[in-house]
Amino acid sequence: MDEAATGLLSALPEEQHGLVELLAERQPAVSHAGREFVRGRLGGKPVVLALCGIGKVAAAATTAMLIERFEVRRLLFTGVAGGLGTAVRVGDVVVGDAFIQHDMDASPLFPRHEIPLYGRARFDADPALVTALREAARRALADVDGLCDAADLARFGLHAVQVHQGLLVSGDRFVSALAEAAELRAALPQALAVDMESAAVAQVCHDYRVPFAAVRTVSDRADDTAHVDFPAFVEVVASRYAQAIVAALFGLR
Repeated sequence: MDEAATGLLSALPEEQHGLVELLAERQPAVSHAGREFVRGRLGGKPVVLALCGIGKVAAAATTAMLIERFEVRRLLFTGVAGGLGTAVRVGDVVVGDAFIQHDMDASPLFPRHEIPLYGRARFDADPALVTALREAARRALADVDGLCDAADLARFGLHAVQVHQGLLVSGDRFVSALAEAAELRAALPQALAVDMESAAVAQVCHDYRVPFAAVRTVSDRADDTAHVDFPAFVEVVASRYAQAIVAALFGLR
């Protein structure tokens, strides 16, 4: 594609469910390094869809592929996260405007959370992309009853869905215990949600000077109930949120 493309990245197949079907001028999938990349257009704009798998290394590697091989010039991550902020509830959406790796600890050589040789722990998202993504999320979720079945909304206790903006923290472990969540809140009190990829993608995008932002649907409260119905939530709620938000971002709704 001659035009600068946007990369749409997710960890799980369910998190991109429906996005492929939205593509116009869809091209056959391209396999590279064990991953598949699908090119097409959304709202007339070129995009490349990719699944990275779970974890920071997988996310960083796929990000580099999108930038180097597929020449994307901005990147969005859609997926799920565990809620940490006191006002963040299951079914809410968090647009990340900054990212920290909560499991990075090279102390005493460097301060906790700081990336060695970078002189920073925090990587900021692109402000214009954050604004566009936040407004797209608000438009898409204004009528959540139209996105999900009433039975699923009741099943997961979804009501008055809110869109938040703030810090996302990432690490290579699935936070699913109340004590772990409490430790994260104490160490990083500004964190709204925790995932396993976003901060790694942000670091790579920083290196390449590629604008980046992430949107995460809160699937749980990162506590002892985090495993309950997680696959079902991703399939019947988060995937529909992602499709609606991306469609709104590209002017398809």
